[in-house]
Amino acid sequence: MCFSPEASFAGGVVLISIGVATARRIQKPSQLLFAMIPIFFGLQQLAEGFVWVSLQNPEYFQVQKVSTMAYLIFAQVFWPVYIPLAVLLMEENQKRKRILKVFLVTGIVVFLYYTFCLIYFDVYPQIEHYHIRYYKGFPKFLNNPALAIYLISTLVPLFISTIKGLRYFGALMFFSCLVTAIFYTQYLTSVWCFFAAIISVVIYWIIRDLNRKSVG
Repeated sequence: MCFSPEASFAGGVVLISIGVATARRIQKPSQLLFAMIPIFFGLQQLAEGFVWVSLQNPEYFQVQKVSTMAYLIFAQVFWPVYIPLAVLLMEENQKRKRILKVFLVTGIVVFLYYTFCLIYFDVYPQIEHYHIRYYKGFPKFLNNPALAIYLISTLVPLFISTIKGLRYFGALMFFSCLVTAIFYTQYLTSVWCFFAAIISVVIYWIIRDLNRKSVG
């Protein structure tokens, strides 16, 4: 996570364990992608753990390149598509499903943009004030529009869904993003992912309660 390698590795293991427990509670295949979110957040935090280790040990330069790329693929490329897709698959209201498809398309746009940037522009991490800051050579004039579309693609679907638990999850994600943007502006990529990873634990209760209601 964003504070130390130990926190990243420990958090990654805990999140993967919670994700496995959540996936075991699903009753419909359509719930699987959403239930696995903590697993992928866990893998993401393990990747940042290796970024920490490589920054503290310069001889691991090659590890730094691979782990940085892995972390940013999760943080910026993966989630804008995965989250709207996971919500879309769980949604049963046909009208809402049509709306959610729009956000899946915007997520794909962000996916393609950040994939292009990671391939063609330089990225390097640096430890600053107990956080990792990712310096990116992406086009500056597109930073804010890309971030806005990213947030819309990952957050809005949670509020559109008819599943109430997702709205609570979305509210927590939005609040954590707001706090990060205000207090950790330069470390948004790392710190918000830390908060989002912690919040993803809520998914266990969302899946559990959703299936309790379906049984009842």
